Amino acid sequence: MAPRFRLNRDHKALRRIDMTDKSPPNRCRLVLIAPRDESAETFGPRLLEAAAGGDIASIIIPARGDEASFQDFAAPVVRLAQTAGIAAIVADDSRIAGRVGADGIHLQAGKDELGEAVGRWQGKMIVGAGGAATRDDALELGETQPDYIFFGRFGFDTKPEPHRRNLALGQWWAAVVEIPCIVLGGSDVASVEAVAATGAEFVALSSAVFGDGVDPRAAVGRANAILDRTAPAFGD
Repeated sequence: MAPRFRLNRDHKALRRIDMTDKSPPNRCRLVLIAPRDESAETFGPRLLEAAAGGDIASIIIPARGDEASFQDFAAPVVRLAQTAGIAAIVADDSRIAGRVGADGIHLQAGKDELGEAVGRWQGKMIVGAGGAATRDDALELGETQPDYIFFGRFGFDTKPEPHRRNLALGQWWAAVVEIPCIVLGGSDVASVEAVAATGAEFVALSSAVFGDGVDPRAAVGRANAILDRTAPAFGD
């Protein structure tokens, strides 16, 4: 049997940095992924619209362009997210994450690099792991005790439904490992139901909320309504 790492569902990873008196729901929650092709000036208002739609645990900001352009985008987005009570996680650059005051760093890296980051940053910020395409990959990364593991690839939510492999990995992981997982949903908001059914703690959406012609506030509201209605509650 696969090992169960010694963390629980109430672990600090991605718990809402809440500026209000609200308590997060005890079921699968939303994680948003920022698009790579927008400026901070155009994306900022859309992020605030999404935040007005309901509960969001965190936003992951993928790397883009050169270091300067990435930091120029990340800095205002991190501030806006935190003001809205959303944890802001910067991908693949711990220096930028530190400079902009992010709440976490998301790394798609091997076991050694991830382990080094966990040792250096965990306790100061969330350290999440991406890039696991198989069970063996996931277990190897899990040995470093990251705060979460992410199943999916940024930018690959091009179909309405989640990828079947990501769903299968999320269902297996949630059943045998206690480190929280995030599973990438599809381009349709309704895909959150399939992810929640796996037992995953978080469902990630990007194009379903920030795609062309999408109303971010309405999309987040609908996603939360679906999760309220269909997502299983987590045990104590």
